[in-house]
Amino acid sequence: MAQDLVVPLAPNVWRIPLVRDLVNGFILRDDDGQVTLVDMGVSRSGPKVLAALAAVGSSPADVTRLVLTHAHPDHAGGAAYVARATGRGFTVHHDDAAYASEGTAPPRDRSFLLGRLFDRMSRPGKDFAPVVVEREMTDGEVLPIAGGVRVVHTPGHSPGHVSLLHETSGTLITGDAIFNVLGLRWPIRSFCTDFRMTQQTAHVLGELEYDVAAFTHGAELRSRPREAIRSFLLKHPVG
Repeated sequence: MAQDLVVPLAPNVWRIPLVRDLVNGFILRDDDGQVTLVDMGVSRSGPKVLAALAAVGSSPADVTRLVLTHAHPDHAGGAAYVARATGRGFTVHHDDAAYASEGTAPPRDRSFLLGRLFDRMSRPGKDFAPVVVEREMTDGEVLPIAGGVRVVHTPGHSPGHVSLLHETSGTLITGDAIFNVLGLRWPIRSFCTDFRMTQQTAHVLGELEYDVAAFTHGAELRSRPREAIRSFLLKHPVG
């Protein structure tokens, strides 16, 4: 298994470094060999997702589910490529489903200048290639993935942004609720739909139980990750 293609997080759970550790996707595999892919990176990341799949001994034919934590170009950019290769549609939270279907990022926080500029440049089908949404997930439901993945709706970064808790292995995929780039930090404010809401909803991550915190931006935390996230949240209260 090529270490630069996948990073094992737990049995049958891997991180895919799509742009070094700066942009990540994830693989979860059921005991019967069915595979779920979470987040597909930027537009050029599709082939890397498939290479990572091969690195863990699976193929596009094994993929039964595709999941997006949210509809941003650095997560959905490679989505259409992977969808074509696997023949699958996507599971997206209801509040981001229309954006994923249109290939449009949700509105940015217009209280920031860059947010207003990004909004002006956004056009349907221009942010990323549209994808087929075959299922809309909701807060609190447990997806039938590798023994169960709980959906934790953490809106703010986008309206339908979710974090995902693989309860069997104790692995939390934070999505963009919190980054781990040069330490724990908030996502870029102007990329959020509502930055203040991002800060508010991220606090639920300190209340969950997990053994590994996996980030879509940055390397995972394996040593007391819940305590690290709770400490970050305490030091960075809602502004």
